[in-house]
Amino acid sequence: MNGKRRYTVRNYARVSSKGCGKGHGTCRLFCCTRRNTQCRVSSMKTAEPTVNGGTQAIEGLNKGLNLKGYSETPISAARFFEAVADDLLTLNKNLQSIVGAENPVLMSAAEQIFSAGGKRMRPALVFLVARATAELLGLKELTVKHRRLAEIIEMIHTASLIHDDVLDESDLRRGKKTIHQIFGTRVAVLAGDFMFAQSSWYLANLENIEVIKLISQVIKDFASGEIKQASSLFDCDVELEEYLIKSYYKTASLIAASTKGAAIFSGADSGITEKMYEYGRNLGLSFQIVDDILDFTQSAEQLGKPSGSDLAKGNLTAPVIFALEKEPKLRDIIESEFSEDGSLDEAINLVKSCGSIERAQELAKEKADLAIQSLQCLPQSVYRLALEDMVAYNLQRIA
Repeated sequence: MNGKRRYTVRNYARVSSKGCGKGHGTCRLFCCTRRNTQCRVSSMKTAEPTVNGGTQAIEGLNKGLNLKGYSETPISAARFFEAVADDLLTLNKNLQSIVGAENPVLMSAAEQIFSAGGKRMRPALVFLVARATAELLGLKELTVKHRRLAEIIEMIHTASLIHDDVLDESDLRRGKKTIHQIFGTRVAVLAGDFMFAQSSWYLANLENIEVIKLISQVIKDFASGEIKQASSLFDCDVELEEYLIKSYYKTASLIAASTKGAAIFSGADSGITEKMYEYGRNLGLSFQIVDDILDFTQSAEQLGKPSGSDLAKGNLTAPVIFALEKEPKLRDIIESEFSEDGSLDEAINLVKSCGSIERAQELAKEKADLAIQSLQCLPQSVYRLALEDMVAYNLQRIA
């Protein structure tokens, strides 16, 4: 990685910086205990065999996140959620009635977005952390509040997707027409607003001020992320740290709130809940970086949208930011806003050929490594292993 180490995220997320530091050159993890100021090198505990064959992938994380190992030990997305399959089935039955019961148009919009092929990653994380921390505290079953939190999180995520597609003028979402393409922009905006409002009402009824503040901050972060992105389009001087902050606002904030909120409702202490927040935050950042890599390395058919679409709109992501350090010509092309025929394809080729994809892969792996570290406070269980596999599954996408 470059000598400046500009990709360290500032403490913008109310997350304690005491817990972890990083030796970037060796990929070793350092953990500072709260009881003293002395730091120690902490090695990863090797996971026992999992139901979905994810052990070798996790060992790959322990050995420095060698991406080549992931293609040899694939983690099936279908089997990944097996540990909370019944919880997700209940969630799916509730979502459409919760969102669209009051209005037929909203019901139709909800059916369209909820059937668009999403994996329900965020509510799955709520259930996995809830069950992992419940085991830690001796609870035998999830609470009603755990289940409601998962539904709220998915509603907020769905509302943000609807609004994102309007702002980005996207025609497709996971290969299907977007809400505003089918129902018009007015209905799409109102549908997103309604989901935000409905989720807020259910959130207030949870009657937990810590979780209410946590999730309310997420909705604010979404808006902050969109403003940051809109104000930096085609800006070739954007710093990698700014990109990571924007990625936190737009992606990692909700995931971090999901995992922390689940731990709170299990009755975990602040040390555990902050570790779960760290897990979600770093997993979310890693996911966003991987998505931004795939925007250059996958086909339009695989992405469900045109390749390089973020770059075409002037949204400069990690691969582009790294490439700008190596390719002066890329700056000229981007600042011209791709005014010449073939200039977008040329820019994409420059990004792919200068080593910036590999540097972005390393950044995604570093965030993944930190996410795994945060899980060491949990006892070994099928749920902790599933949380570890989530990290490995994400990196497997760029193997």
